[in-house]
Amino acid sequence: MIFGLIAVLTLSVLAGVVLGIRYWRLKQFVALLADDLRSQVEHKQPLDIAEVPERGVPLYLAIKSLIRQIPTNIGRDALTGLPNRQWFKRAITPLMPVTNGTMVMLDIDRFRFVNDLFGFSAGDKLLQGYAARLRQSTPQPRFVARMDGDEFLLFYEQQLTLADLEALQQQLQLPYEIDKTPIGIKVKVGYLQLQQHHADTSLMLKRVDLALKKARDDRRGIAAYESGDDSVHLREMQIIHSLPKALQHNQLYVVYQPKESLHTGKCEQVEALIRWEHPQLGVVSPAEFIPLAECAGMIHLVTHWVMDKVLQQQQQWRAQGVNIRVAVNLAGSDFEQDVVACISHKLQQYQLTGDAIALEITEGVLIANMSGTCEKLQQLRQMGIEVAIDDFGTGHSSLAYLKDLPVDEIKIDKAFVDDLLVDRRAQRIVLTTIEMAHHLGFRVTVEGVENSRQRELLKRMGADLLQGMLFSNPMRGAELAYHGDTLQLNCMPLAQSL
Repeated sequence: MIFGLIAVLTLSVLAGVVLGIRYWRLKQFVALLADDLRSQVEHKQPLDIAEVPERGVPLYLAIKSLIRQIPTNIGRDALTGLPNRQWFKRAITPLMPVTNGTMVMLDIDRFRFVNDLFGFSAGDKLLQGYAARLRQSTPQPRFVARMDGDEFLLFYEQQLTLADLEALQQQLQLPYEIDKTPIGIKVKVGYLQLQQHHADTSLMLKRVDLALKKARDDRRGIAAYESGDDSVHLREMQIIHSLPKALQHNQLYVVYQPKESLHTGKCEQVEALIRWEHPQLGVVSPAEFIPLAECAGMIHLVTHWVMDKVLQQQQQWRAQGVNIRVAVNLAGSDFEQDVVACISHKLQQYQLTGDAIALEITEGVLIANMSGTCEKLQQLRQMGIEVAIDDFGTGHSSLAYLKDLPVDEIKIDKAFVDDLLVDRRAQRIVLTTIEMAHHLGFRVTVEGVENSRQRELLKRMGADLLQGMLFSNPMRGAELAYHGDTLQLNCMPLAQSL
């Protein structure tokens, strides 16, 4: 009994020793493997297989095979060979805080059109040539990195002047010969002077990105980060973040801008306009929040909300005997959705027919996808919905596409009306546009009419509808319904209605 117990204890001790040895050898193998991995990454000098324990050789060889499949250009952009965003962050961290120099963010304006027109292969070759120019540019940047897509970042240890940046822009914009075809581009330049903006890498990148955003809207295509841009960015972020909640809690509302028919003297159509009274920011203009909603991918939420409010109001007006058509603005991204099915469903939901609404779209929306957009517009018109081109004359006006457009109305932009009484060229443009539109079978609305002299001149020119502050301020639905009951929606000039 005692001998058996001693034997068991002895075997247990021996097993523990064996396990301890194996554990030590496994630990040693893992350490050696880690050293090998580190040496490959840093020096590309593999460990001698003779140093690997015999039983670990199969595992070692299997791991080595997997390692060979790992890309060797981690931290590098495969297309251009430039460092990427992660590499740049690691490289600049040891230099912080940066107390001198300039950070520059670049992008190619409308680069996707290069891919669309010439193909992705040509786009790739252009980016490679672009990267080569960046490497050879003067003054020489300390770091060049491809951040994302067609965005590139340059870090200079010296402060660049505006002349330096203009020279860089001009050099990058020289035509690129791709497959024997010269391709010209426009480059946007955002820059950050680092003397006062060296807090941390993330903040620097955020601020130079804000500068690039400004450059995209700048005529020269060059813009600097300035103090106060952060507050603008914070306001924009606050607007974007609070928009879904605002729609949910009806912080937004719809007003209606009447259109006067010069043939009947009455208002037979109104345009729905959205308004927002933010609890913290106060009145937020649609000119500010609509583009932000488009950039954030939330414009469809706004469109759905407006469409619901308009159709609800139409139900009330129809019940009161008010027969009026309401125009609703659509964004380009609305046509990326199934806009026909959506509008058809909403009309059925509110038990209304297509003559309850009209749709207004800009020329840019048409040009972006001419065939697809026109097909959807044709389907909408077959439902009884009218279609108008908004802000006509300020975008890509072209006789080549006008003759084939499935639209009912052209709206001449306010920009042509402002100088109508004093500029003969503006008069000729408006008159020619009205005559051309009538020959093509389109109705013409003129926006921004503010005085009776403009009204009389446009009436002589043959305009069909006028819209502007001369007749009425935009009104809430309840106010318009009241006017509809007592005035039959007559659009009387404000001076006559007082």
